Amino acid sequence: MPSVAVLLPFIAIALLVAITPGPGIFYIAARTIDGGLEEGLSSSAGLGLGGLVHVIGGAVGISTLVMASAEAFTVLKIAGAFYLIWLGVKSWQSARTVSPNVVRKTGAGQAFRQGILVEALNPKTAAFFLAFIPHFVDLAKDVAMQFIVLGLISVALNTGVDLVVAYWAAKVRSGFAGRPALLVRMRQASGAIICGLGAALLFARRSA
Repeated sequence: MPSVAVLLPFIAIALLVAITPGPGIFYIAARTIDGGLEEGLSSSAGLGLGGLVHVIGGAVGISTLVMASAEAFTVLKIAGAFYLIWLGVKSWQSARTVSPNVVRKTGAGQAFRQGILVEALNPKTAAFFLAFIPHFVDLAKDVAMQFIVLGLISVALNTGVDLVVAYWAAKVRSGFAGRPALLVRMRQASGAIICGLGAALLFARRSA
């Protein structure tokens, strides 16, 4: 278990990283605007569980192997990118096929599963954990356990921020409920944002 002297600065830095706008925050905002608060919250939980995949993978060395292999990194990156693009296209197409004042129901369960896949298929998350957490690990103690504990803290902070983002994104969506045309454009923008996240991942490079 990391000491308090390690935990305090780690939490401070991890919180700063969590509140910094990034792909996860944009994804949650887009999903919430497209599908409503329930799906936004479910997507947040899904991203959290997907993040745990990388934490466990890093603790047992799987993520290190993926990052060390150019082929494995590329396969995971392409799979994650095209999955995001597919989700974005679906969101764009549904913007006009569903009544603007009706929340498009992907379903909380499906949104949760999609969130898991989006995060689990993102090699940049693995790269982040492998680059960030080891700075706070004491090599004289159980490294794997420290990695898991610190990873859980980081994922919890990220998920907490995502839940807040989902709540406020739902507020924004409700504010435009009386303007159907604008709501359609917001849904289309959400789909475009998700596609953009996929495209950005597609061009991501493996760290040296």
